[in-house]
Amino acid sequence: MTTSDLGAFLTARRAALAPGDVGVRWSGVRRVPGLRREEVALLAGVSVDYYARLEQGRERHPSLSVLDALCRALDLDEDARGHLLRLADVAPGSTAPAPGTERVDPSLLAVMDAWPDTPAFVFNRRLDILACNALAGALYSDFERVDNLARMIFLDPVGAVFFADWRRSAESSVANLRLALGFDAHDAATLALVDELAAGSRAFADLWSGNDARGKTREAKTFVHSDVGPMTLEFNAFDVRSAPGQQLIVYRAEPGSPSDHALKMLGSLDATSRVYGSEARG
Repeated sequence: MTTSDLGAFLTARRAALAPGDVGVRWSGVRRVPGLRREEVALLAGVSVDYYARLEQGRERHPSLSVLDALCRALDLDEDARGHLLRLADVAPGSTAPAPGTERVDPSLLAVMDAWPDTPAFVFNRRLDILACNALAGALYSDFERVDNLARMIFLDPVGAVFFADWRRSAESSVANLRLALGFDAHDAATLALVDELAAGSRAFADLWSGNDARGKTREAKTFVHSDVGPMTLEFNAFDVRSAPGQQLIVYRAEPGSPSDHALKMLGSLDATSRVYGSEARG
């Protein structure tokens, strides 16, 4: 029996759903987690044998109509739907990042630097941090290296303290990396990062087996910085149109809140540090 990335993703999504999530009635003891293959096939309007062949990797080229039916049956959101279509090679457009997207456009850097009171940074699909403005650098200053969000979460001991809801941040970063491989399943740098994280963190390996795929949109996170304490910041994620695969992340605190005061204090401390550092070098 062979498997495929497509089959593995379908299997994981089926296992993650409870019958009640999609309106399936059942009674008695269930011996497997999540939905049964028969239930997914019924919801999608395909034969059980055909669906089994998809999960087993014996059928790798389902039609778009079948994929859409599976998206509805498995209650996939837009990120997961796009990931499924890419795994089946039916997603429109280029799957690999365009050449040169590791470089952040100077005009975007200038915009970020013009926001002294707003942490902002740019990362790529594998969560490499490509650029930070001064306040974002201060926000992440507790970390030994500010290079890759997933590596910071799983392999730097600071991550467990800095991210107040570490589990949610961990799950989000893993889902982002899974989404990245949907765009380019053979990207050597992403595959090497996954191997590094799996070897260094059992938690990463466990989450990776869940096969979740989704990107960043908008939510609030609480960070605990060693200098100013906890800060709850809302972030928005924006696709960089001029560089496919890059995202601009912008944080903000509720005006007048304790988090707003902490963020301003962090900015003041960072500015003071840079002034004294400049004078010392002079």
